[in-house]
Amino acid sequence: MPARKPKVIVTRKLPDSVETRMRELFDTELNLADAPMGREALIDAVGRADVLSPTITDRIDAELLEHAGERLKLIANFGAGVDHIDVAAAQARGITVTNTPGVLTEDTADLTMALMMAVARRIVEGANVVQAGGFSGWAPTWMLGRRITGKRLGIIGMGRIGSAVARRARAFGLQIHYHNRKRVSPRIEEELEATYWDSLDQMLARMDIISVHSPHTPATYHLLSGRRLKLLQPHAILINTARGEIIDEDALADLLAEGRIAGAGLDVFEFEPQVNPKLLKQPNAVLLPHLGSATVEARVDMGEKVIINIKTWMDGHRPPDRVLPQML
Repeated sequence: MPARKPKVIVTRKLPDSVETRMRELFDTELNLADAPMGREALIDAVGRADVLSPTITDRIDAELLEHAGERLKLIANFGAGVDHIDVAAAQARGITVTNTPGVLTEDTADLTMALMMAVARRIVEGANVVQAGGFSGWAPTWMLGRRITGKRLGIIGMGRIGSAVARRARAFGLQIHYHNRKRVSPRIEEELEATYWDSLDQMLARMDIISVHSPHTPATYHLLSGRRLKLLQPHAILINTARGEIIDEDALADLLAEGRIAGAGLDVFEFEPQVNPKLLKQPNAVLLPHLGSATVEARVDMGEKVIINIKTWMDGHRPPDRVLPQML
């Protein structure tokens, strides 16, 4: 790289400390309005930047990359997921893609447990009753939920976040089961007292709680299809803090409405930011606005990883969080 500071275009508002440091290190163009960039703005950005720093709200597909200027050599994503970026198309044009793995593990695992408790104990329903002035006093059979202690938790995707959820869930007295592309090491299975299921169908039919922690790839699109969702027991609850596209949202809404699944806790949606109107009508669905990494600590850590990736590339070295097509 030449001695000049690289032109870095950031597509969304980031924490102030991150933006300040980026301005110090790079020729940084910020999005102070924090409105998602439209298609024309993204086309303009890839045509002018040395480095584009997008977020999940930006679709960086092959068609967009056709407008990339010769200067664009790095897409430093602010976030762990890169399903909104055509990594193969970027690589074909000699553009490196990086992400920010690891820094949101604990926060997403915390939120997963929060959703699990919220659905099982009907916390949001109860809070809504109180806030609406409808609480008339305790009653023995009113607003009954279910305890989670002693229940079987089936984790789909035993990576960093899935393992962190398992550790928390053990403290709540849950029995850990999991389905993964590859079986984890015996050491991790022993630590988590986890039971591996090669067959996702068989695991789904036997669990009290299912928690989704898989990445969104072509192989995981509607992994929980309508057919598979029907395998769940009527008392089961489903938690998703991964990606909305993994679940057939329409089928899930129908099963919730029919009482064939006890409840669901969703932090992500198939057509985000749009939420299926049928889901909005279900009192047994706890719906959150993609809060998985929404802590001050996680967002600052994500920004620092973006800076490290850009600085490492700028110094002529391979960025530590490089993403390759074969990794997806």
